[in-house]
Amino acid sequence: MKASLRRFIVFNRIPLAVVLIGLGFWLGFSVTWWIAWLPFLVAILMVAAHFLIGPMTLIQGYIEDGDMEGAQALMKRVKYPDLLYKPVRSSYYMLRANLSTMGDDLDQAEADIRKGLEAGTEKELEGTAYLQLGSIAYRKGNTKEAYENLRKAVKAGLPDKDSEATAYLQLSSISMQRRDFRAAKMYFAKAKSIKATNPQVVEQVKELSKYIARIPG
Repeated sequence: MKASLRRFIVFNRIPLAVVLIGLGFWLGFSVTWWIAWLPFLVAILMVAAHFLIGPMTLIQGYIEDGDMEGAQALMKRVKYPDLLYKPVRSSYYMLRANLSTMGDDLDQAEADIRKGLEAGTEKELEGTAYLQLGSIAYRKGNTKEAYENLRKAVKAGLPDKDSEATAYLQLSSISMQRRDFRAAKMYFAKAKSIKATNPQVVEQVKELSKYIARIPG
């Protein structure tokens, strides 16, 4: 019931604001303007929330429930993302980038990540953003850009061991392609020392170790 009411308010902020403005005028003319300011104030706050926050407060619940289609539907309700409050705008673009990556739309994902960074991504998420940019560039075959972004990711800091290991593994692979074997070994050693727990990352460490073992010196 509480969640349904919250969704109703979020989805109908503008119509509710119009009703409140009408109520304010009615109170002003029929009762007193000393009371009319209250519905006016709430209406202003609702309009501001519609453009500055949008439905972003609801999206986290959809993601936690694994309802990506529901999350995407909410994202589409944001008609003017550049009007969102900067931290909210950054979250919007980063989330849309994640959804685009899941849909294998790498160009859209890359564009959204850059918009998220321009909006001022939170410091603890900056490394993750650069890791995503690096991974996208790597998948596109742009190893120079991938290398630069992955180094930025490591420098900015990553939120968990698996992400950090992934960054170092990709840096090691790129270094091998460049025949910079010394850097390849160094990055691989860092990736291995992190002791990632994600099965996919652990498997990548095992696979890359076979190639690293063949490097002379």
